Amino acid sequence: MKSETTTVKNPAGLHARSAATIVKLATGFRCNITFENAQKTASAGNIMALLMLEATEGSQLRVSAEGPDEVEALTAMINLISVNFGESGEFRE
Repeated sequence: MKSETTTVKNPAGLHARSAATIVKLATGFRCNITFENAQKTASAGNIMALLMLEATEGSQLRVSAEGPDEVEALTAMINLISVNFGESGEFRE
């Protein structure tokens, strides 16, 4: 299992559109991807669970991936968060 902690920089935080982007990206990998904050854990494939993290701007999220393509999945998720969930037009798979 690979994991990394990152900070949500998006001024809108992790909201419905960004959660949907995470779910869409996660479907392209053959591993289990999870997001967690200090209190909750969410599967990257579950939009409602991601929203329940209530990750606002400045929140710390630990992203973990376990499976055959875990390195690629973790890199892609961290990249997605770093570019504000692709809302700035900078995200590239």
